[in-house]
Amino acid sequence: MKSSRIFLVGVAGAALLASSALAENWPAWRGPTGQGVSTESGLPLEWSQTKNVRWKTPLPGPGNSTPIVWGDKVFINQASGPKGQRRELMCFDRRTGKTLWKKGVTYREEETTHKTNPQCSGSPATDGERVVVSFSSGGVFCYDMNGKELWKKNLGKQDHIWGNGASPVIHGDLCLLNFGPGPRTFLIAMDKRTGKELWRNDEPGGRTGKNLKPGDNKREAWKGSWSDPVPFQSGGRTLMLMMYPGRLFAFDPLTGKEAWTCGGLNPLAYTSPIYADGIAIGMGGYGGNTIAVRVGGKGDVTETHRLWRNERTKQRIGSGVIHDGHIYILDDPGIAECVNLKTGVAVWQERLRGKAPTSQNWSSMVLADGRLYAVNQGGDAFVLKASPKFELLSTNPMGEKVIGSIAVSNGDLFIRGHKHLWCIGGPKRTASR
Repeated sequence: MKSSRIFLVGVAGAALLASSALAENWPAWRGPTGQGVSTESGLPLEWSQTKNVRWKTPLPGPGNSTPIVWGDKVFINQASGPKGQRRELMCFDRRTGKTLWKKGVTYREEETTHKTNPQCSGSPATDGERVVVSFSSGGVFCYDMNGKELWKKNLGKQDHIWGNGASPVIHGDLCLLNFGPGPRTFLIAMDKRTGKELWRNDEPGGRTGKNLKPGDNKREAWKGSWSDPVPFQSGGRTLMLMMYPGRLFAFDPLTGKEAWTCGGLNPLAYTSPIYADGIAIGMGGYGGNTIAVRVGGKGDVTETHRLWRNERTKQRIGSGVIHDGHIYILDDPGIAECVNLKTGVAVWQERLRGKAPTSQNWSSMVLADGRLYAVNQGGDAFVLKASPKFELLSTNPMGEKVIGSIAVSNGDLFIRGHKHLWCIGGPKRTASR
């Protein structure tokens, strides 16, 4: 009997480990890799305003940030009050959607943004011990998992006619942040435990609408980057990809020193870079350019390592993913694209339409189990097959505006709308809960 009990305990333990291996946290805007890729399988294929909805929690106001998930907690950024002066990190119970705590700051000075971009549109980041959040001009704050403030850092005022949206990136012992866009634009590395500044690289900033002079090109007020650094392996070491107006580049996260830079982008960088098979992709916004770079060079590699450049592409705000030699992205007009990674040639382009009156899209695609997940501003969520042959698997109307991207964790999809935080799930995985 004793050996039978030991056997049963061993089987149960193995099942628990196997189930846990399928689950993962979603610690930042674009997940564990920074590229919108999940290793999970068995995710829900169909849902609606009621079907497969585990819970739906009302929010105090609209917002564009993406949820992050670690263990039994879900976090989002939230602005509220007049002109979004109150800026908070909110923590929810992932099983019930109940608000566990919220902490933040009130910033009373005027901070410019666009009406479609509420304050706190960046997403938080966590390593399971701490959560780092940028409240833009309100400062960078770090909390433990129970809401205790660990440190804060004032980086000064941000000023751009369209506001900001970059998110902190935790990498090892570092916290990286693209502070901008605007006249003051820089990439900064801080100690994630203390907030101490380790290095800072200033970038040429744009002009604001307030300081444009007669005769100035108004597009100077548009210039900027909302991109986040993305890690990748190159030559046996970890580098980070980053986009600023006009270029895609790689840098050493420990020192901030650039390894290489490649020109060919336009002055607007909404998306974050993506990488696979030794090729880095940068996509510009507002009728901008897409470039592909073979990594591994030094200095300016525009002439030596740029593989291809597509000019005047569709408006791209949400970022794409790479799967089996193809790039997939849902553009601002609501057109999904499949592009050959090595050649830049479009394989297919298809408009995704649902029941909502708009198919405009700012959300980034997520790749999981050979499927592409995306949700547009009309609240229509789409699941496509990640294949060079177009195949739409489902269209799922949610009935409210969504600008943030989908987070994937332990078999569930977490979606932040302008009215609710949603948890979408299929059959429950009781062994890992």
